Amino acid sequence: MPITVTGLDELRAAAGKDLGHSPWRTVDQQRIDTFADATDDHQWIHTDPERAADGPFGGTIAHGYLTLSLVIPMFGEVLEMKGIDMAVNYGLNKVRFPSPVPVGARVRLAATLAEVTDVKGGVQATVDGVIEIEGSDKPACVLQGVYRYYA
Repeated sequence: MPITVTGLDELRAAAGKDLGHSPWRTVDQQRIDTFADATDDHQWIHTDPERAADGPFGGTIAHGYLTLSLVIPMFGEVLEMKGIDMAVNYGLNKVRFPSPVPVGARVRLAATLAEVTDVKGGVQATVDGVIEIEGSDKPACVLQGVYRYYA
C-alpha cells in the first residue's frame, strides 16, 4: 500500500520519510527479451539461456538498465501523489549495480524521500532507492533519483 501525499505542501512535509517497500515482482525471461528488443541489446548473457547456463552466472541475467527501469513502476507502488498537475523524471544523481538479477528472481524497491526543495512552479524530490533481490544480501541496484512535481 503506497503512502499517499496530496499536494506539494504534504510532499515537502514528507521529506526524510521512509517510504517502505514495493511489492515483489518477478523478472522473467520474457521481460528480459522484450527489453532486449526495445534497446537492441541482445548480448547472450541476457537472451541465450543455453549459452548463459555455462556462463559466469549460471543462467541469463537482466540488463542493468532493465533493473533500473523498474524503479518507475515500483516507485509508484510506494508513493502516490495526488493534487498535482504533472510529474517529471528529472534524472539520476548516482546509480550502481552491485549484483546481477538472475532470470526468475524477484525484486522490490526500498525508498526514502531524502529531500524536497522548491523549484520554479513546483518542487524537486530526491529519492534514495535500493532495488533488493529476494534472498540476496547484495542489492541489484542502488540509486538516487530526482523527480519534479508541479501543481
